[in-house]
Amino acid sequence: MGKRVLLAPLDPVHDIGLKMIKRGLDEAQHETILLPPDLPPEEIVREIVDKKVDTVLLSRTLGYGVAEVLAKFVDLADAAGVREKVTLGIGGMAIRPELAAELGFDAGFGPGTTVEQAVAFVEGRELSTEGVQVKKTKQDMTAGYSYQYRHSNIGSLLEVISKMILAWVENKTSPGVERAKVRDELWDINRWLNRQENKEFMAEYPKLCGEIPRKYYETGELHPKTRRFTPEEVKGLERYLEDVKARMSVQKLQHTRKKPIVFNQYGTGCPYLDIGHVQVSEAWGADGVVHFDPSWGARTEGFLDGFLTHQEDGTVITPANLNRIHGALQESTLWQVRAHRGLNTPETVVLAGKIGADLTKINFCYGALGAGTDPERLLVDAYHSMKYAIKYNMPFDVVTNEELCGVPAYKAFAGMLIVADLAVRLGAKPILQPLFCYSPEVMISGQMEDNYIDFNAAKIFALRSIVDAPIWPGAPIGFLTHSEDRVQSSMTTALHACLASALEVDAISIASSDEAYSGGPISVPSKIDTLRATMEGFRFFGQAGIAPTKKAEEWSQDIVAGIEKVLQEVLQTGDFVQAIYAGLLGSREEGAYPGRAGRGTVTTI
Repeated sequence: MGKRVLLAPLDPVHDIGLKMIKRGLDEAQHETILLPPDLPPEEIVREIVDKKVDTVLLSRTLGYGVAEVLAKFVDLADAAGVREKVTLGIGGMAIRPELAAELGFDAGFGPGTTVEQAVAFVEGRELSTEGVQVKKTKQDMTAGYSYQYRHSNIGSLLEVISKMILAWVENKTSPGVERAKVRDELWDINRWLNRQENKEFMAEYPKLCGEIPRKYYETGELHPKTRRFTPEEVKGLERYLEDVKARMSVQKLQHTRKKPIVFNQYGTGCPYLDIGHVQVSEAWGADGVVHFDPSWGARTEGFLDGFLTHQEDGTVITPANLNRIHGALQESTLWQVRAHRGLNTPETVVLAGKIGADLTKINFCYGALGAGTDPERLLVDAYHSMKYAIKYNMPFDVVTNEELCGVPAYKAFAGMLIVADLAVRLGAKPILQPLFCYSPEVMISGQMEDNYIDFNAAKIFALRSIVDAPIWPGAPIGFLTHSEDRVQSSMTTALHACLASALEVDAISIASSDEAYSGGPISVPSKIDTLRATMEGFRFFGQAGIAPTKKAEEWSQDIVAGIEKVLQEVLQTGDFVQAIYAGLLGSREEGAYPGRAGRGTVTTI
């Protein structure tokens, strides 16, 4: 049976929402009476009495004095003797359910309420969130890509270089490879989860570790900048997780587009804080999160264990830390555990795979040039990392952050393509990750003096002209366009995100608005800044595009020519490791220095 519903705005002008609800009620066969804006509350109450309505729906958009206006209305309805006779709802931009309940309304509807929810309220049905709550699922950004070369000569050069690398690496190993093998073959995760002994693993693993992890396993001594969580802290975390999971709902950032998937990284040093950051990212729409490891961990042979917090940036990798973070993730959240550099690269892939990561990160060129690991060691470790990534079904991105050291894009891209080609030949699913920011190369050469669009677009055009592969710009987008001003940083992040969306890339990584200037761990509000800015940017552009100038195509061709030239030079050396030492993929003059960590540790089998 239809209801008699009176709709009235408690505002001077705003009644659009009520008009939309009126249409929904009319279509549901209810009788509606819509009053004009700017009527005094006394006149609205008189209409309620005269029209003998069942339900009253009010709206209030202006926030100024909202509590006083609504309280006065309820008092007037009480005085007129109609409050108990009608169902009273209030909605609008200034309304929150808690405020409405406190003031005596039967329901309050905030921003985002649908017409269907309002109709359900009028009909006395349970307020359903069906159709309002976002349902997200994990996406495979590598699906549908063939990895076939569109640039035949570059494809041919890469094939020969990959064969050269495979011939060099096939009979070599390292302490990192041997630990990964032990972790893969002897570490039984189910026994570990059940706190059962793993004697076979413990008999072998410490012998392959450096001093810090070995001391931990032999004496229980921790790294001086780490400590265990106390039992009270663990209980507090579990209560927090239980509470948040009960209330959690996720948002969608992309508006009408399906791409790009948006990743946000964490790595405060404290897994407890990281879990909070992850959940904020999920609640504000991030589709994936990236685990950021610490600097000392990358230079240490082997992992500690235990639920540990760390005093510096970058959360220490332990099985317990990863497992706690994994257990806190929403089912739809893609989880990447980075393994692209350092002395634990292959073991990180194994550990991440066993605990449930969806993605990892491997690049023996960037890791050997900008992160301090010996090129020979990292090439051996990365080769085995790729094989483990295949085993545990983890696609990985091939980052090109050596550009941040000053390496030109064409050299960084040549290295990225070498890594990706080798990965594809082994059966892996690499994802190309061009730097999408104001890099040192363009600061010096001036390609971004007019705009930030053309050179970033040129990179995407260049890669697409070479190979059919997924592209995930990062890392993060907009880097070096950010300042201490959080509004400015959020805006440049959003603009880069919109450019990436217009170029139809598969994913992006975004930073928090204080990431470069926090002076310590990033803050939660700054994380929300860039997620909200990105959402608004996607909403603003929708399916509309961004048109680069003709410069983008010209620079794209320059990048492709540069890549081809570098690959020919690498091939001429006849030795890939020596090509790195020779600076062919980034020279000392450009700011890329071959790493030293792990030097001399590669052995022939």
